[in-house]
Amino acid sequence: MSAEHPDDTARVTLNSVASEAGVSVSTVSKVLNGRSDVSADTKERVEAVMDRLGYQRRPARRRGAVIDLVLNELDSLWSVEIIRGVDEVLHAAGASMVLSAVHGRSSDTREWIDQMAARRSNGAILVVSELTAQQRRRLAAMDVPFVLVDPVGSVDALVPTVGATNWAGAVSATEHLIALGHTRIAHLAGPRHVLCSRARADGFRATMEQAELTVPEGWVPHGEFNDVSGRDEMNRLLDLAEAEGAEPPTAVFAASDLQALGAFEALRARGHAIPGDVSVVGFDDLPVARWTHPPLTTVRQPLLDMAAMAANTLLRIVDGEPAEHLRLELATQLVVRGSTAAPRAAR
Repeated sequence: MSAEHPDDTARVTLNSVASEAGVSVSTVSKVLNGRSDVSADTKERVEAVMDRLGYQRRPARRRGAVIDLVLNELDSLWSVEIIRGVDEVLHAAGASMVLSAVHGRSSDTREWIDQMAARRSNGAILVVSELTAQQRRRLAAMDVPFVLVDPVGSVDALVPTVGATNWAGAVSATEHLIALGHTRIAHLAGPRHVLCSRARADGFRATMEQAELTVPEGWVPHGEFNDVSGRDEMNRLLDLAEAEGAEPPTAVFAASDLQALGAFEALRARGHAIPGDVSVVGFDDLPVARWTHPPLTTVRQPLLDMAAMAANTLLRIVDGEPAEHLRLELATQLVVRGSTAAPRAAR
């Protein structure tokens, strides 16, 4: 089908329009939703391409649609960023959001599915610790499309997912510390069963190996993505060094900003200056990262964009269009602030 002679308008997708207009699919979606954050010139160009290709603006099923956003927990800054990103897209599209927390309990997940069936939700965005094969089959039987954000384990190849470049982000964090002159670097890892946690730990180990630096036994403790876990992991590292009569790490890469903040607490309680004695890097770039003392060097994970992409993908499916991509990984970026510096021996 050519742009000049569209012989089958049903085949014209958002991707076709985006390619012809020279913009992203997300921008085309914003034009369709009447979003104000698109320039007048871009809006005019996209609409002209829609008219030329014969794009059929079907009565949007998304208008009045009910979308479930299910998270493992609601009381974390990470979750707040996901909620903000999803809400912005759904609000612009005229869809409603129902928010649920399952707290990692399968019983709560079953209850949520029952409730979703009762209210006849049009789709779901899932940010949960576990979604069993049985639960996936039930969602399929209900004909409810869903998108996974930052999936925990292996995922069916036909299920759309949105995540970030966790391995690459860990590499950039570790390379930053090595470039400063650190050789004794530890990693406060996240849960062993979580894909993003494993990717960050693997990126750390691969970079250390590439630099021919040794990671001592016990210097990659696994915990949870919260401040209490970060504090406890940091204390265990310091205890281990004291017990072995060895030098503690001069730098720590934490798998989340909250773990990094927990490390701050443990280090200060034991008289270690940041970054004077120990440099600390986090992962996420939550809003609080820039307000810590010192401000936290971290790997920016585009949480708002991840959430928005998941919502846009789901709305496409609700509108009867296939997902443009089943596997989306958005780029991470190292943000250098005041919590990292060269080790004392290198100054």
